[in-house]
Amino acid sequence: MKNAVIYVFSGTGNTLKIARAYADEFFSRGVSCKIHILEKDGILRFPPPQDFDLAGLAYPIHAFNAPYVVHRFAAALPDLPYKEYFIIKSSGEPLAINNISSGSLVAKLEKKGYFLTNEYHYVMPYNMIFRHPDGMAARMWDSAKRLCAADAKEILDGKKSFLKSFPFGRTVSALFRIEHPAMKINGLRFKAGDKCTGCGKCAANCPVGNISMSEGKPKFGGKCVMCARCSFYCPADAISIGLLNGWKVNGAYDFDGKQKDVSGKMPEFLKIAYEKYFQKAEEKIALLNASQPAKFSFDVQEEDSSADMTVKNNH
Repeated sequence: MKNAVIYVFSGTGNTLKIARAYADEFFSRGVSCKIHILEKDGILRFPPPQDFDLAGLAYPIHAFNAPYVVHRFAAALPDLPYKEYFIIKSSGEPLAINNISSGSLVAKLEKKGYFLTNEYHYVMPYNMIFRHPDGMAARMWDSAKRLCAADAKEILDGKKSFLKSFPFGRTVSALFRIEHPAMKINGLRFKAGDKCTGCGKCAANCPVGNISMSEGKPKFGGKCVMCARCSFYCPADAISIGLLNGWKVNGAYDFDGKQKDVSGKMPEFLKIAYEKYFQKAEEKIALLNASQPAKFSFDVQEEDSSADMTVKNNH
C-alpha cells in the first residue's frame, strides 16, 4: 500500500479540516496517510518525507505568504533530490492575489531538491477581519471537502495542477512578508482584560509556545505567529490582539449548516468573488462525480497534538 504524509500548520482549525479531508480521501482510495501537526516541538521534529510515497504541506495564508512557522519547517527539511510534493492552503477570500503565497517557500524547497507538482487553495471562514455567517461557513466547508475529493484524485492520478500567476506576485509577496516580524512585535501588545478567568487555555494551546501564565493571567511573548487561536477560542472573549483588535473574531463556527444566512455584511466585491468560487468548485466536483471510481475504507492515522481547538469531530 502506498503511503502519504501531510505536514500541517493550522491556526484555528480550518486548514486542519482540509488536511483531514485529504487524508480521508487518500484512505478511501487505498493510500495510508499520516498527518503531522507543525506545532511547538513538532515544527522541527517530524517524520522524514523520504519515508513516504507522497508528501504534502498545508497552511493558512498569512498576508499573501506562508506563516513563518512553515518557513522554519521548510528550512529544517533534509535535502532530498527529486522529491515531489503538493501544497494545500486556505484563506478567507477567493482572490487571485492569494495564489502568490507559496512563492518564496517553493523557491526555498527547490534548493533542497523538492519539486512542487500540485497546489490548491480553499476558501474557509475568517478567524480575523470579520465574522462570516454560520450559513456561509457551512457552505464554504461543504464546497471545500467535496473539492478535496476531486483534488486528491488529481494527485493520486499524477495529474499536475498549479495556481495561476499574479502580476508582480513575487514583489507583492516579498513586501507583505514584513508580516512575519511585525506580528511578533504586535504579539507583545496582546493582553487579557478583566473578563479573563485565568483558565490557561490560551497558554496550553498556543502553537508556538508564546503564551505563559503569570499570577493567573496570560503573558504574551515575542514569538507570535498571529494565528489568532488564543483570541478566537477564548471562552471569555477576554483577549485583545494589539493593533489588530478591530479585526478580532471570537467563537467557533457552526459548520453543520443549520443557519440559512449566507450573506451577512460583506463587501460586494467579496460576494461576487465567493459566488464565482462556488460556481467553479461545483463544475470541478461535477467532473469528479461523472467518473467516480469505487472506494475502500481505512482508518486515519494522526499524530497527537497538544492543541485543543474546540472544534467539531470533522474539524
